Amino acid sequence: MDTHAHDRRRFLALTAGAAATPLLAACGAGFGGNDGRKGGGSAADDVTGSFDWKREKGTTVKALLNKHPYTDALIADLKSFTAKTGIKVEYDVFPEDNYFDKLTVDLSSGRASYDVFMLGAYMVWQYGPPGWLEDLGPWMRNSSATGAEWDQADFFPNLLQSDQWSLKAGAPLGQGGQYALPWGWETNVVAYNTEVFKKLGLKPAETFDELRELSGVIKRKAPGAGYDGMYGIAVRGSRSWATIHPGFMTMYARNGLHDFTVDGGKLRPAMNTPEAVAFTRDWAGMVKQGGPPSWTSYTWYQCSSDLGAKKAGMLFDADTAAYFQAVKGASPASGKIAFHPGPKGPDGSLATNMWIWSLGMNAKSRKKSASWLFLQWATGKEHLRKGAITYNHIDPVRKSISQDAAYKDKMRHLPGFIETFETVVDQTKIQFTPQAQFFDATTSWAAALQEIYGGKNAKSVLNGLASDLAAKVD
Repeated sequence: MDTHAHDRRRFLALTAGAAATPLLAACGAGFGGNDGRKGGGSAADDVTGSFDWKREKGTTVKALLNKHPYTDALIADLKSFTAKTGIKVEYDVFPEDNYFDKLTVDLSSGRASYDVFMLGAYMVWQYGPPGWLEDLGPWMRNSSATGAEWDQADFFPNLLQSDQWSLKAGAPLGQGGQYALPWGWETNVVAYNTEVFKKLGLKPAETFDELRELSGVIKRKAPGAGYDGMYGIAVRGSRSWATIHPGFMTMYARNGLHDFTVDGGKLRPAMNTPEAVAFTRDWAGMVKQGGPPSWTSYTWYQCSSDLGAKKAGMLFDADTAAYFQAVKGASPASGKIAFHPGPKGPDGSLATNMWIWSLGMNAKSRKKSASWLFLQWATGKEHLRKGAITYNHIDPVRKSISQDAAYKDKMRHLPGFIETFETVVDQTKIQFTPQAQFFDATTSWAAALQEIYGGKNAKSVLNGLASDLAAKVD
């Protein structure tokens, strides 16, 4: 059910043209949708007086949604929103195979067929500079537009900052406009089969060297312990950006490594430093020694399924990829899956990469006041608590929900889940450098990883990758 990790080649083709247009000027001309106001400004400035949930009663908002458990929770609760506001929500739901195609075409057309939509935080780097996303900061700061109970301080700050950017390539997140709101997220950790670990006398790895060794031990010894065909570790391997962002980027960051550095305002690829070359060679070696035979075709789906089918002893991926195998009756391995933060870096780092499903507003929407009420409700405490407890809105974006007794009771049957979440949550952030070529760069990086796995010289391959990317991001 961890649906964010599909190959987005079609999405890249559609956005490539947009990313190359003059709209990507550093000033972000037209950004934030000021609706032609003289001197700029935001539509949020038009909302005055006391905050009122009913201020847009009778309005209809149109939403574009990706098929996902979070979406299921939202749709199931929409009657509550309409009762609270008098606003009707019409929505279209598309599978992720074509969801971003649909969203990209609609945003780039300027038609504003949809007022609000789901997007990943990485997409802000594509959709932001052309001026397609409303800056939500003015809405958040306006007490006439935003009720006190929304409680911005209740969000984990690292999650809120991941949707905030200055639009300048290489600039850190957490500065500039707030172009989306965190809604549901996934941290990348290790899940493992407790039964095979017990039989083989193993314990979770605390270092990357231990993880590599453990992967090989499971692949060699598990079949003899009654686990026919089991291999050591499931990690993604397909030629897609999504191969880089979960386990690989998490362990890469824990080793203190970077995808790019910024030198004199210019991005410089850093995946070919001696330390990065050594790590990448070791990662490929771990997969060769302890991974699945057909690794180069592996997406999140194969990784998750193999853990559930007792084909993989470990999974280093999104916690949700393991969660949906671990819940009672979901798979042959359910009841036998535990969670662990994964190996620390040499200095003890637990830096972790994340994926965030966020909610954004179309800068061209003609119903911004009503749309903001919807975003405020959908990311508010009441709805998200219901989603976490009643549905499968697994990793809370709000601190209060993560500590809610009912939420903890729901998750307590999964060994190590709560402890792992609480261990890594504050150290989890987007570990990539924000830049418009993100999807192209990481897909090329995945192709390079496949070449190294296939036996090519790591230094030579990564030097070639860095040279190619330097020309693209310059």
